[in-house]
Amino acid sequence: MSTPTVPSVLFVCVHNAGRSQMGAAFLTHLGGDRVEVRSAGSAPADTVNPAVVEALAEVGLDISAETPKVLTTEAVQASDVVITMGCGDACPYFPGKQYLDWKLDDPAGQGVDAVRPIRDEIERRIRGLLADLGVEAAG
Repeated sequence: MSTPTVPSVLFVCVHNAGRSQMGAAFLTHLGGDRVEVRSAGSAPADTVNPAVVEALAEVGLDISAETPKVLTTEAVQASDVVITMGCGDACPYFPGKQYLDWKLDDPAGQGVDAVRPIRDEIERRIRGLLADLGVEAAG
């Protein structure tokens, strides 16, 4: 009997401080151990956007300990689905991967009021992604 493979998803944006962190947080929360989650940035910031941390805390997700990570070729190669969020040509392309480009407003420099609709749209898209992957969302 073979071990079922867990789909692996990589979220990529430039700074790995906002959109990709929100995507990873929602997918980790809703997908649990049924999905492998990574996030990275082509030019990572020093810290996660505080407004993003606050907006996620409002919905019960704590990413205060997360730090932006640099995008590596290995991370892309190890992922089944690569979701780009405004990183343009900085994202490496590998044949055989599923690429999704989610056009979302950049929360950089925005207050929590501006981040909430971005957060809610990301959650909606994550729920759709889980359905596409055949993974039942938790909660």
